[in-house]
Amino acid sequence: MPMRVLILGAAGRDFHNFNTLFRADPDFEVVGFTATQIPDIDDRRYPPELAGPGYPDGIPIHPEDRLETLIDDLGVDLVLFSYSDVSHEHVMHLAARAVAGGASFSLAGDAALIASTKPVVAVTATRTGSGKSQTSRRIRRILAGAGKRVAVIRHPMPYGDLLRQRLQRFVTFDDLDAADMTLEEREEYEPYIREGAVVYAGVDYEAILRSAEQEADVILWDGGNNDLPFYRADLAVCVVDPFRAGHEVSYWPGEANLRRADVVIINKVDTAPAEGIEVVRRNVAAAAPHAVVIEAASPVVVERPELIAGKRVLVIEDGPTITHGGMPFGAGAVAARSHGAAELIDPRPYAVGSLAAVFSDHPHIGPVLPAMGYSDGQLVELAQTIEAAGPEAIVIGTPIDLGRIVDLGDIPRTRVFYELEEVSGPTLDEVLGPFLG
Repeated sequence: MPMRVLILGAAGRDFHNFNTLFRADPDFEVVGFTATQIPDIDDRRYPPELAGPGYPDGIPIHPEDRLETLIDDLGVDLVLFSYSDVSHEHVMHLAARAVAGGASFSLAGDAALIASTKPVVAVTATRTGSGKSQTSRRIRRILAGAGKRVAVIRHPMPYGDLLRQRLQRFVTFDDLDAADMTLEEREEYEPYIREGAVVYAGVDYEAILRSAEQEADVILWDGGNNDLPFYRADLAVCVVDPFRAGHEVSYWPGEANLRRADVVIINKVDTAPAEGIEVVRRNVAAAAPHAVVIEAASPVVVERPELIAGKRVLVIEDGPTITHGGMPFGAGAVAARSHGAAELIDPRPYAVGSLAAVFSDHPHIGPVLPAMGYSDGQLVELAQTIEAAGPEAIVIGTPIDLGRIVDLGDIPRTRVFYELEEVSGPTLDEVLGPFLG
């Protein structure tokens, strides 16, 4: 009898682990996925066209809070944990629940990695919001500047039609519009599109890699949250955030990223507290003594700073960083304060619908509005909350042109951008030397 497996996920790593570890193995039968972290991704099915001939009806996706019932009802032998950016304590509480329910509990290792025929640079982090995106973009620019064809492969965010999203390739803004994607997906892809890059994403990362290899000299993995890479890396880069000092050795799987990194970037040293930087330095030295260490800044550039000074502003920040990433604020708040805003409006009294629930579920959030947009309804709620807050100006800390997809009315607004600048240690140009020949 095959071992019956339940995969705990959040519409990303879980599907990859199924595809690489179980889809073609008759010794295992995956009887279900669970879903958490992201709204409205449960109560659907992993389609049979993606699941393979062993699963003619596909695989159901259930809410994670039904774990014990699912273990009992489905006769689960093994629970495989398959999502990211959670504390070690969170993982082990789930392990305890699984074992108490009569199942074994496991984490996936290198067996889920896919090898490429091209060199792979993988960028990961110890927490979401550490600075992977600006690091990945800088690496891409260095490689492209040396004449290398770079294909960026982004960690999955398949929150819609899974079959339609099996293999996605984005080159233009029209490609993004045609994909009918969420705000969160656009946050990751738009900055690359503005730079003229080719970006891949989707569900089937074996097929995605083989397609990208056809047009690339180098594969650049841009990780999501603090997840492990999906591909075997020739150079592993891990970004650490001293604003959340200590999390680099207390969050899964960020600590694993740190311990296996060839290069560690301690980011935000221009704005993080000195004591946080010192804690991170000590933890990096202990966990990754073999790694090259670069300290870097993420300077904030404001498009129209004159709109901030002396004004009551509403700051809109990157959603995942502010919610499950645990940050009370982001680059938008840093910019608003440094440019003399009279007040950062607390959006809580004005939040409607699911956004009110976001603040209730994440009480650590400061006076900023997370840019939540996992559905059309949530985008409407975002617009309603902004209008109700009545700001004199909007400071947009999320990396997309928010006005393209959310009705911001005639409220003056400015965007905030941030890039990576090495402060000490070798430069990324030097670290990437072997890839530039």
